[in-house]
Amino acid sequence: MVTTIQVDEKTLLLLKTIKEELKASSYDEAITKLAMKRMKKKSMAGSLAKYYKNTSLKEILKELQNERRKSDRF
Repeated sequence: MVTTIQVDEKTLLLLKTIKEELKASSYDEAITKLAMKRMKKKSMAGSLAKYYKNTSLKEILKELQNERRKSDRF
């Protein structure tokens, strides 16, 4: 499911910068990469990260994108 969100102009500029720095192909990917990095810095308790200990970030992102694409189909 694709969702539109409303963000402030400053937030959009910040998100564009983050997208470039992380070399993400989309804002969705940039946000996901940021969230995954943050999850690694704090406790993994209660998060999905504990299920992906032996999985690379690239594999996780690919799996999430595939799931999103499946849900967009009729």
